Amino acid sequence: MSYMGIHNDVRAAVDWVHMKGSMKQETVDNMDKYVVKEPKIPMLLHRMREAGAKVFLVTNSDYWYTEKVMTFLFDLPHGPTNDAPWRPWKSYFDAIIVDARKPLFFGEGTPLRKVDCETGKLALGSYIGQMQPNTVYCGGNSELLSEIMGAKGKDVLYVGDHIFGDILKSKKSHGWRTFLVVPELAQELHVWTDKQDLFSRLQNFDKLLADVYRELDSRSKDIPDISSLQKAIKEVTHEMDMSYGMMGSLFRSGSRQTYFASQVIRFADLYATSFINLLYYPFSYFFRAPHVLVRHQTGHKIRPMLPRQITHTHDEDDDSEESIQSEEDSMPSTSVEAAQMAEK
Repeated sequence: MSYMGIHNDVRAAVDWVHMKGSMKQETVDNMDKYVVKEPKIPMLLHRMREAGAKVFLVTNSDYWYTEKVMTFLFDLPHGPTNDAPWRPWKSYFDAIIVDARKPLFFGEGTPLRKVDCETGKLALGSYIGQMQPNTVYCGGNSELLSEIMGAKGKDVLYVGDHIFGDILKSKKSHGWRTFLVVPELAQELHVWTDKQDLFSRLQNFDKLLADVYRELDSRSKDIPDISSLQKAIKEVTHEMDMSYGMMGSLFRSGSRQTYFASQVIRFADLYATSFINLLYYPFSYFFRAPHVLVRHQTGHKIRPMLPRQITHTHDEDDDSEESIQSEEDSMPSTSVEAAQMAEK
């Protein structure tokens, strides 16, 4: 059996259980077992709106399932604070959309329709106008949502837990700020702190390898014996991988980052185990990524010599530049001046 066959079987099974199976009914019947209730959610949403932000909920789940889960999450003895009265979950949002059909939602989407919260049925025809408070809608698209909310591009912080359906599509389609929720990150951090000595040993092996080749260049005939170092690196890397459990790390495979990790780095502006972490920062906080060195900058201490003359390696680029220059030379002087002003 190939890896592709295993993938197809698992994917088909997961899709069937999610779309046609009894997963949602099983979840609703055992909320305490499958849904983690976070009592600070009302407080965070309330503070966001107090700060002037508009809060929206966009989910692919239908209204029936959304109502059950959200009612459970907000079933608390108090409101946003311990001394505040309880409020229904719909009152914490400026817009609520179910059956969004992400990632289609970030493209053409579907017609926006109003949901009857008593029966769960959809109103006839597409809904036009401002979204009403304590009202649930179905479908729509991200462009329409941005217009209704009065925020576009970097003014929107979108929180999601799916790297493709939530983060990648919202970032590429509309340039939204993105916050990826990765619950597995807690385990990753535990391994990182508990097994820090393994990472230190790998770094030390890199230094030893550098020392072996330090005095050698292209004239060297002797081949250093690094078999013991290679074996040690392999053993430590394997031990490190096994520290994450049988499924391995979500972010690294051996000494390399996983494809998921590369997607997170590229498309997620923020990522954490829970979006509740935002409670511990002012809403004006400037999140800035630490400076990351590229490979040619790491460990480089000797200033290289600059080339004595400009070198060209792409003749076709030179030809295209010459043709552009000849076209400019043949242009009337007024057109050249206009082109220069446009460039400025």
